[in-house]
Amino acid sequence: MSKHEGMSEIFRKGKPFLAVIFLQFGLAGMDVISKVALNQGMSNYVFVVYRHAVATIVMAPFAIVLDRKIRPKMTRPIFIKLMLLALLEPVIDQNLYFLGMKATTATFAVSMCNVLPAITFVMACILRLEQVNLKNIRSQAKVIGTITTVAGAMLMTLVKGPILELFWTKGRTNSNVVNNGVDLHHSLKGAIMITVGCFSWSCFMVLQAITLQSYPAELSLTAWICLLGTIEGAIVALVMERGNTAVWAIKWDTTLLATLYSGIICSGLAYYIQGLIMKDRGPVFVTAFSPLSMIIVAIMGSIILAEQTYLGRVIGAIVIVAGLYLVVWGKSKDTKLSSLPIDEQIAQEKKIMGIELECEENCCHKVTIKVSNGDMCTNDKVCEKNNQTGDVS
Repeated sequence: MSKHEGMSEIFRKGKPFLAVIFLQFGLAGMDVISKVALNQGMSNYVFVVYRHAVATIVMAPFAIVLDRKIRPKMTRPIFIKLMLLALLEPVIDQNLYFLGMKATTATFAVSMCNVLPAITFVMACILRLEQVNLKNIRSQAKVIGTITTVAGAMLMTLVKGPILELFWTKGRTNSNVVNNGVDLHHSLKGAIMITVGCFSWSCFMVLQAITLQSYPAELSLTAWICLLGTIEGAIVALVMERGNTAVWAIKWDTTLLATLYSGIICSGLAYYIQGLIMKDRGPVFVTAFSPLSMIIVAIMGSIILAEQTYLGRVIGAIVIVAGLYLVVWGKSKDTKLSSLPIDEQIAQEKKIMGIELECEENCCHKVTIKVSNGDMCTNDKVCEKNNQTGDVS
């Protein structure tokens, strides 16, 4: 292999990692800029509408041109799925997320979002899409991880602890954070809204993966979600902000920057990149990098927003991340096992229980069983009819 081919191979393998890191940086920037705009009085309902209107304008031309050969025919079932996708993420999730962020801080909001894999796992169990066998180490990891993330979220919400002074935040205060963002009432309110939003987001990710199977045109799917999200979000905004026409005004300040940035980067590119990554690596790969966004927001929030960092919330965030990776590890093992042929899946499952089935030319029905004294029949021994045997059901 030449040097040029080697570099091309490294770049090809590294593309998903570069894409998901770019995605996390983009989402982190949105959290900080959006928090500034919301603090300046921008309506979260109007913000969601303008954000997806911008994304539609940006993404639609690319979808029309680049997907013209691969875009399947629109059918009623597909259109219903698109309407549900637009309702779940652009309308329900984002409005609840920004309302929760208003009540707390950007760092708190993005940290709470790490409970998403646990919520997805619980949903899958309720819908019987996930089989839980507590004798299996993968199921144990997912159950323990789910309990750990819930415990971390409760710790983050209920325990404040002392302020952690960082060298760049000494002497700086943010009146909104001090008065509105750290007391128990606002923490509970924000945590509930963000958790319900994560539930909606989890439904969106599952439905997006299903929709891509029947509508495998990522750009067109993104454009449709943004367009329908704009329409549905506008209906919600008109109802929630009725009689208050001033909220629809966009000024040449952070509100305009937040609208353009969120629309282009987070609603346009993020949906498209997320769809590509999920198609190639699955949702577990995307989820595994979400703590990176939390770290970026924590640093940027403390510098730009002068958000105060509390020990209880740092510990809670660490506990949430620990639970997150337990759930992700269990799901990754499920994904790896499900990609194997059925006979290999059975062999792997039985190997975990201490039983191995082998087939050799001289003894195709040979069964090797690990016994209590540690001895077992190996490949070097020849099984004969009169040897010690064991029945395996």
